[in-house]
Amino acid sequence: MRPETLLSTLGCMPDEHRGAVNTPVYRASTILFPTLAEFEAADRGEAPYATYGRYGTVLTDALENTIATLEGADHAIALSSGLAAITLSLLTFLKSGDHLLMVDTVYGPARRFCDHELKRFGVETTYYDPAAGAGISALIKENTRVVYVESPGSLTFEVQDIPAIAKAAHAKNCLVIGDNTWATPLYIRPFDLGMDISIHSATKYISGHSDLVMGTVSCREKHYKPLLRTFRNTGGCPGGDNCYLALRGIRSMAARLAQQSGNGLKVAEWLKKRPEVAAVLHPALPGAPGHDLWKRDFTGACSLFAFVLQQEAPPAGLAALFDGLELFGMGYSWGGFESLLIPLDLQNIRTVTDWPYAGRALRIHIGLEHPDDLIADLEAGFKRLKKT
Repeated sequence: MRPETLLSTLGCMPDEHRGAVNTPVYRASTILFPTLAEFEAADRGEAPYATYGRYGTVLTDALENTIATLEGADHAIALSSGLAAITLSLLTFLKSGDHLLMVDTVYGPARRFCDHELKRFGVETTYYDPAAGAGISALIKENTRVVYVESPGSLTFEVQDIPAIAKAAHAKNCLVIGDNTWATPLYIRPFDLGMDISIHSATKYISGHSDLVMGTVSCREKHYKPLLRTFRNTGGCPGGDNCYLALRGIRSMAARLAQQSGNGLKVAEWLKKRPEVAAVLHPALPGAPGHDLWKRDFTGACSLFAFVLQQEAPPAGLAALFDGLELFGMGYSWGGFESLLIPLDLQNIRTVTDWPYAGRALRIHIGLEHPDDLIADLEAGFKRLKKT
């Protein structure tokens, strides 16, 4: 079945819930068993559901099975946040004395986890240029266990050559773990490209409504048991209400993304023509950095991208641009129905790759508002910037 159909049907079990279209919310900590035999079977892991609410419920399973099917994986695990999904994956496959290759454009909290927590546990992290491609092979050491990718990066939007990286990594017995949040389960097939573990912040487009925090990890069969063991031993489980909201958000994801992707490209094309803008960093925009790789590996694009001003804006000018915005909110996260705009301080984020632009970069998320209204809001902001 096509993705739109899967989004509307996966995880629905009306026959098991007296005809309810949506799987009901399960709020459960204690799980009761009618017989000692079933209780003992659950302790051995032989029962269909776990012994305790932290290990999941019918609703958790419905969400996890939906994500796994959409991604072409054998299993998925739902977690309390996107960062929890990242840390679970790294903690599962790294130990003291191991080496991690981490892309330099990685999500900031993941970088902090590597620099502080993994370092404290005796894991060495080397950051690499996202454009490394097959050249990643030269950076792999005898103790390298994981190569981490994020394509495109959620701040500067470099698209990585994942098949080339995966081929080089697998040749030296390294796992490839990837953050797939930007593309969503709809616009890339991570396992077909060579990823071993796929991570999502379900807070973003899976939710779609800016009202929950959640993450997911998808994997093939051979990696499931180690991930499940670490998950059960670290306790990063989501609540029942968030699982319900995530499943609800999934139903409209294809429609939302189609609208937001079109809106995003229209705004990106407008920005490209503006004299105030030096570059638009949108992988699906023809001529933008990474466009050829995006066209090869992706089937669509979300509505998060960045653009760079021609020159560094004075503080008063930047404040004038931002403070007068009517439709764009200033806030972190993305993937909801609302449009967002934030300034980026990239000099304090990247440690290996140079930033080639002189002007200030702004990250923009396009929501479900009419693109002409969003363009008018930005145009008024540029006028305020010029006046300072």
